[in-house]
Amino acid sequence: MPVPGEEPTCADPPAGRVGPGGDDAFGSDGNSLVQARRLTRSFGSFTAVASVDMRVAAGEVVGLLGANGAGKTTLIRLVLGLLRPSGGSVRLFGAPPSRRTRTRVGYVPQSLGLYDDLSVGENWRFAAGAFHLADTRLPEELSPWRDVPVGDLPLGLARQVAFAVALAHRPELLVLDEPTSGVGPLGGARLWEQIRASAETGAGVLVTTHNMEEAEQCDRLVVMVDGRVAARGTVQELIGDRTVTEVRPSRWPQAFSWLEEHRCSVALHGTALRVDRPADEVAALLSAHDPRAEVREVAANLEEAFVAIVRAGSPPVKP
Repeated sequence: MPVPGEEPTCADPPAGRVGPGGDDAFGSDGNSLVQARRLTRSFGSFTAVASVDMRVAAGEVVGLLGANGAGKTTLIRLVLGLLRPSGGSVRLFGAPPSRRTRTRVGYVPQSLGLYDDLSVGENWRFAAGAFHLADTRLPEELSPWRDVPVGDLPLGLARQVAFAVALAHRPELLVLDEPTSGVGPLGGARLWEQIRASAETGAGVLVTTHNMEEAEQCDRLVVMVDGRVAARGTVQELIGDRTVTEVRPSRWPQAFSWLEEHRCSVALHGTALRVDRPADEVAALLSAHDPRAEVREVAANLEEAFVAIVRAGSPPVKP
């Protein structure tokens, strides 16, 4: 169903931004665990998800990227059947989402999905009973906190418990909404080791993240802007031929200020500055202030490509 007031469309991103494994290639071989077509959800006059096509196949990690409010969590809830779509369709394991299909999913929401007033051991036993698991033993790494209420745990540790609970029944699909938020670097690395291990055993993974280093570990990425798919593909497909200007000034604090005064978007990378303007334009801006500065065009990274995609997909701010 098209969004009211707009022409019917599948809302595909611009040409050249859909890779060979793009979401328009709905597999007919039964390999797709999630299939969404023109999926739309509105709340009154506000459209949170607009005509989204997406798929997740067995054995792949698909990352959802987008700013807060882009529609990522709403899309996940639609995929799981926790929200009804206003338009379009979604299939989970080839059928409409239901309690039955959700038994094959391991889900970690942003709220963790645990009972704060129950201990770690009690949460584990509850999950084991819900999924009819024969082995209800708590994983050894969680044993030291067996009798601690989840609400008393640090956020990073609580997320590890939630992740362990989600994996307890060996799901065929993992759906993870910001799984490493509040987790330290070491804990986050361990969680991603488990994510990749799950994919290698054949599980599909749909994960949201704000961390570009984590995003680079995904097999495919879907970038959402204002409820729509703005771009999708592998990391290299999203970066494409995008470039930025690298500046190695003799006095970078002053160069940083000069460029910002000229409304350039500037980021510090090591001892160099990265600027979102053409190299000749940046060189001209710096010529009077730092004629010895080294200025050259370099390939963009994923974060810079993401920022460019979001800017291109966002409506202009009204004065």
